Amino acid sequence: MFTSNPFAELSASIPPAVMQTYIVVMIILVAGGTVYDVIHKKSGKYFFNNWRNARNKGTQPVSGGTMVSLAVQTAVVEGLTSAEFCNTRRRIAHLLTMYGFLIYVITTAIMVFWYPTPATPTPAILPQLWSIGALLVCLGGYWFWFFIRVDVAAEGNSPFRLVRADLFILSLLASVTLGLVWAYLQASGNAWTNMFLGLYLFATTVLFGSIPWSKFSHMFFKPAAAFQKRVANADGSRSNLPAPADKPETFGSTRKQTQHY
Repeated sequence: MFTSNPFAELSASIPPAVMQTYIVVMIILVAGGTVYDVIHKKSGKYFFNNWRNARNKGTQPVSGGTMVSLAVQTAVVEGLTSAEFCNTRRRIAHLLTMYGFLIYVITTAIMVFWYPTPATPTPAILPQLWSIGALLVCLGGYWFWFFIRVDVAAEGNSPFRLVRADLFILSLLASVTLGLVWAYLQASGNAWTNMFLGLYLFATTVLFGSIPWSKFSHMFFKPAAAFQKRVANADGSRSNLPAPADKPETFGSTRKQTQHY
C-alpha cells in the first residue's frame, strides 16, 4: 500500500482519462464554487469596500516596498505557519491538516496525470507521501474534531453534534479516511474494494462540490483578510479599532489555559 500507486492499479478497470477528467471536474467545482460563494455572499464586494474605506482613513502612506514586505509577512506568518491562532493545540492541528491535505492532493494529481498506469512505474516516494499526507490530515482533523472544537471544548456539547459549518471537516476526513481504506483493500485484493472506492468518490465529490455551503473557500479569503489587516495597521487606519494599550494581552489564567478562541 505504501509503495504502490493505487491509481495505476485502478487503471485496469477505469481508464486513466476518466480519472484525469474527474480531477479536472473537481478543480472546476472548486473554482466555480468559490466564485459563486464570493458573488452570493458579496464577500468580495465587502472586502474591497472595506479596503477602500480603510485606505481613505489612513493617517500615513504605505509605499510599494512596504506593501511587498507586508505581503511576504502575511504569506509566511498567516499562510505558512498559521500564527494567527492563539491556542497552540489548534494551531498544530490546523498545520497538520493543511500540510497533509496539500501533500495528499498534489501527490494524487501527480500519480494520476504522470503515472496513470503500471506501464509508467511510479517512484516509491509518491505513494509514500500520499499515505503520509492522508495520515497527517486524519491526525490533525480527528484531533480537532474530538478535542479542540470550540462548541465541544468550551461549551460542553457532544462531539457528535453536527451543524452545517462541519460539512468541510467531515467531508475532508471522510474522503481521506475512505481513500486510505480503499488503497489498503485494493493492495490486499479484498472483495470490498469497489464499495469503498464508490464511497471514496462520493465523499470526495461532496468535499469539492460543496464549496458554497462549507468552509473550504475560507482558505482563499483568510490570507486576503490577514493582508488587509496588516495594511490597515501600517497606514494608521487600524480598521477603526483603537490603538493597543500599554498592557500585555492576557488569555485565561496562569493556572488553566483558556478554551475560547
